[in-house]
Amino acid sequence: MIDLRSDTVTRPTEAMRAAMAAAEVGDDVYGEDPTVRALEERVAGLFGHEAALFTPTGSLANVLAVASVVAPGQEVLCEARAHIARAELGAHGAVNGITMRTWSHPRGQADLAQVGELFAPDLGPYFVRTAALSVENTHNFAGGAVLPIEDLRALRAYADEQQVAVHLDGARIWNAHVATGTPLADYGHVADVLAVCLSKGLGAPVGSLVVGSQDAITEARVRRKRLGAGMRQVGVLAAAGLHALDHHVERLAEDHAHARLLAEAVGTDPADVDTNIVAFDCADAPGLVTRAREDGVLIGAVGARTVRLVTHLDVTRADVEQAAAVLAGLLR
Repeated sequence: MIDLRSDTVTRPTEAMRAAMAAAEVGDDVYGEDPTVRALEERVAGLFGHEAALFTPTGSLANVLAVASVVAPGQEVLCEARAHIARAELGAHGAVNGITMRTWSHPRGQADLAQVGELFAPDLGPYFVRTAALSVENTHNFAGGAVLPIEDLRALRAYADEQQVAVHLDGARIWNAHVATGTPLADYGHVADVLAVCLSKGLGAPVGSLVVGSQDAITEARVRRKRLGAGMRQVGVLAAAGLHALDHHVERLAEDHAHARLLAEAVGTDPADVDTNIVAFDCADAPGLVTRAREDGVLIGAVGARTVRLVTHLDVTRADVEQAAAVLAGLLR
C-alpha cells in the first residue's frame, strides 16, 4: 500500500533506530536525561528562545504552549480550521478553561483586518478579554499553506500594540522553513511561544517540543507532569529527534516536489501547493477513499467532499507516480 494519509505514518529509518539504541539516557522527570537536554537546548537555540520542553505529542505541546500565555477564562484568537480549534478535541477549553474565537481565511492566513474586528481588550470584569493570537505554519487543513514571514511580523507588531502574546503552532514549521528559506530564528522571533513537531515530516516516531522563555518552560514542565506526561528514560526518543534534525530537514524539498506532482494528477494547480499537503474537493470523499484503497493507495477524507494527500519520508518518487496514475484514473 502507498500511504498518503499523513506524514505521521513514517517509520524510523535504520540509521534513526541505531541512534535511538545508542542513546545515553537518564530520568527526565528529574531533568537528568542528557539526550533530552541536548534536544531541548538545540531546538530552543534554533528558534532563538531561552528554553524548550520535550512532549510526547503535538497536541500536548500546543495545550502547554497556549496555557503559558492564556489564563483560564481568557481567550485565544485563531483561524477557523486551526489544529488547536479543530483537531485537539477541545482540550484548551476542557483542560485549561480557555475560550476561543476564530476568523476564516481560505488559505489559513493571518488576516489582520479580521483579527482586529475580533480582538477584545480588557474591559474589566464584564467581558472575556483576548490574551493571545495563534497562527499555524504550515496550515494543515488549508493544504499545507505557508504563512509568509512578512505577515507574521505584521501580526507580531499588532500583538505588541495590544500587549498580547503570539502562539505559533509550528508542527510543520520545518516545511515552511525549507519551502521559503526563512530562517527558523525568524519564525521564533515573531512568537512568544511555539510548538514544533518531530514526528511528521522529520520522521521521528514520537515527539514535539514547547519553545519559549525560561519562565514559560518552567511552568510548562509542571503542567506536563500534572497531566501525566512526565517521562523517564526518554532519551531513546529524543535521540530520534536529534537524528531527524541532522538528516531529515533539507530532504523535505523532495516531499514538496512529490506533492506538486500529485496535485497535477488530481486537477489542482501545483502552484497552489506550498509544501507536502494536497487538499482537493470531489463529489464523494469517503467513496474515493474506498476506491483508492482497493487500488493500493491510502488517502484521507477530511470532510464529506474534501480529500487530503500528504507526502513524506516513506513515499518514493515511484510511489508518487503510481499513486498519481491511480487517482487520475479514479477521478476521470
